[in-house]
Amino acid sequence: MSLVSEFKEFAMKGSLMDMAVGIIIGAAIGKMVGALVDNILMPLIGSVMGGVDFTTLAAQINGVNVNYGSFIQALIDFIIIAFVIFMLLKMINNMKKSAAEEEEEPTADVVLLTEIRDLLKNR
Repeated sequence: MSLVSEFKEFAMKGSLMDMAVGIIIGAAIGKMVGALVDNILMPLIGSVMGGVDFTTLAAQINGVNVNYGSFIQALIDFIIIAFVIFMLLKMINNMKKSAAEEEEEPTADVVLLTEIRDLLKNR
């Protein structure tokens, strides 16, 4: 097998394509949640805390600026993004679980045959 054909086989595998789609969708969701955090949630949190803008918080230690506000902002962004992704995955898993439960319900024929089998066993 040539190197080109091996690479083509590798690149066209289903799991690799699924992963690529997942990464693209994840990046889009990350941008969406980032915009939500930056433009809606953080201004609201800042106004509740007395108009504090976290990104401007800094301390001077031995003549060096330590911008701890940027870290606080990144930490809050991470927590909110992780929570939103957790909730999305939880919703998806619940939908999968309910779909699987719907599929597991036996048909009327199967129920009838099971009852007949049980009656024959009890004789």
